[in-house]
Amino acid sequence: MTQTNTRDRGLSAIEAERAVERMVFTGAARWMIIFCTVAAIGVAINQLFNLRIAGYSLLEGMYLYVLAALFLSLTFITFRASGSRSTHVPWYDWVLSFATLAVSGFFVVTAGESLDSGWEYAAPTKAVWASVALYLLILEGTRRAGGLVLFGIVLVFSLYPTFADKVPDPLNGFTQPFLDVIPYFMISSEASFGIPMRAFGNLVIGFILFGAVLQFTGGGKFFNNLALSLVGGYRGGAAKVSIFASGFMGSMSGSVISNVLTTGAVSIPAMKKTGFSARYAAATEACASTGGVLMPPIMGATAFVIASWLSRPYVEIMLAAAIPSLLYFFGLFVQIDAYSARRGLKGLARADRPMVWQTLRQGWLYIAVFALLIFLMVAFRWEKTAPFYAVLLLLIVNQFNPNDRVSWDGFLNIIVSVGRTLSELVAVLLGIGMIVGAFQATGLTGPLANELVHAAGNSVPMLLLMGALTSFIFGMGMTVTACYIFLAVVLAPALVQAGLNELAVHLFILYWGMVSFITPPVALGAFAAASMAGANAFRTGFEAMKLGGVIYVVPFFFVLNPALIGQGPPAEVAMVLVCALIGVWFISASFQGYVSFVGPLASGMGSIIMRIVLLCAGLLIAAPAGGVAGLSHLMLTLGGFVIAVPPLAYAWRAGQKSVPANDQKSVI
Repeated sequence: MTQTNTRDRGLSAIEAERAVERMVFTGAARWMIIFCTVAAIGVAINQLFNLRIAGYSLLEGMYLYVLAALFLSLTFITFRASGSRSTHVPWYDWVLSFATLAVSGFFVVTAGESLDSGWEYAAPTKAVWASVALYLLILEGTRRAGGLVLFGIVLVFSLYPTFADKVPDPLNGFTQPFLDVIPYFMISSEASFGIPMRAFGNLVIGFILFGAVLQFTGGGKFFNNLALSLVGGYRGGAAKVSIFASGFMGSMSGSVISNVLTTGAVSIPAMKKTGFSARYAAATEACASTGGVLMPPIMGATAFVIASWLSRPYVEIMLAAAIPSLLYFFGLFVQIDAYSARRGLKGLARADRPMVWQTLRQGWLYIAVFALLIFLMVAFRWEKTAPFYAVLLLLIVNQFNPNDRVSWDGFLNIIVSVGRTLSELVAVLLGIGMIVGAFQATGLTGPLANELVHAAGNSVPMLLLMGALTSFIFGMGMTVTACYIFLAVVLAPALVQAGLNELAVHLFILYWGMVSFITPPVALGAFAAASMAGANAFRTGFEAMKLGGVIYVVPFFFVLNPALIGQGPPAEVAMVLVCALIGVWFISASFQGYVSFVGPLASGMGSIIMRIVLLCAGLLIAAPAGGVAGLSHLMLTLGGFVIAVPPLAYAWRAGQKSVPANDQKSVI
């Protein structure tokens, strides 16, 4: 694929995302979205709180079929067959929408009989043809919501069990007739209605609702103002604000592109106004938005799938992701500070920044809502229900806020926004669930893991490099969730079999699946920001690679040393974290040629040598290496500190000789 074609594809995806942001449904389509979304949320509340409204509680399979019926039907209302974004719903999309309700309704009604009679292995004729109909509807929904690449992958893997015996090793597996495979996909708990949909029904739906309500009730504006008031006045303040604001918003939305288009409209002009180049401003926004999806407490939908996949409480995933997220944003922050110091960039004028105490006084309730959410998850382990309590509190306190009070029409807009987001997610999850089902049906999962370990020569570093490359490649053509689920089936067992920590392995896959958002040739996050900043897309992508460079090494750090995801004694976790922060500081300084708090690494050949030395020092200090040249981990770490002395001394002398271009503080 040429760079031009890649860029065109990326920009078309970005334009499509922008079109979604501008879409306003009216008439029957709007009320259809509202009805289905409210009905689905009501069913979820009844199920998760075990309210037994009308004296009835749904079986899990029945519950998931109801959610699929309501949200998959909305896919045909919100997405056009041609790929264009339009609020005009043609008659055939209405037919597909109601057909989805009817076919899914069949499975809702027969869920109990299906469970008792084992229909996934011996379905009656009526169930077979209903399965085929639902299969075709899911494929079309996946094509519309996930794009042609994901559709092609899902189609091939959904048919794979019908010709698995004809595929050479290591992909050779058991084969089954088409009319046996499809009912298995639609009825069993191992495919479309397996782990991905269970994660959606139990966890994702509540947190997506919370994120949307938080944004619509003024939470996004409050946290942006809080970041402005706290760090906006320091050198490079506009970019530092972008880190906090975009990181937080990305955590709520779970979408890199949506986050760039939302927060970038404010942050990119502010950065350019204070002296940042268009390219650097766009790269900063792209990196911050990408990191937001990896940042607790909400993260993206993939984090909830990880929790379901590993059968662990979501709070464990959230806490494990905290340190890697801290390292990523710390590296981003240090690089921006170094860039600003080198160019003498000032912060935002006082007139452009809100006052800290005034901001807190007006929006402290948003912090209270987050505190409630985290408290309920950590103290009571109410992961399934906590976001609904937080939503209720948000809606109540919002009515006492005259500046951001949600009107009735605004409330309906929240419902429409949630419905569009959830319908897209359900269509994708139902499709990629069939990938999981295909591996289960062919019995390929275990043998494939063994083959991968064998291909890597039983070398853990080689297996990790293969995993990183595979994750990156699949991340270019699939959604983050789809990429994760595919690799959780294919790659994760091999890495775990090699002796690596299971939770660290799954986070490793998640991180490397995100890398493609800032890495050319795809780099959709960077391309989106570049189009807003008026910068060259590919140059922005390469700038984002440097700025977000920590994301390429941090996954290797925590997968080799689980203490960096909190898996270990507190003293060990604390020591490893301190070393990692220092190492990330040195690595980031080497990228920018300036050591924050110390001084510049000057220019010329001496600077290049010192930057290389500092990079090596940072890697030795932060990386959990050991056994290299007969040296222990401790000895390599101490060696890193020793070789860091010359570049630090070099930077200190250069800093003493130069006249500071900016007397503002470097960091808060």
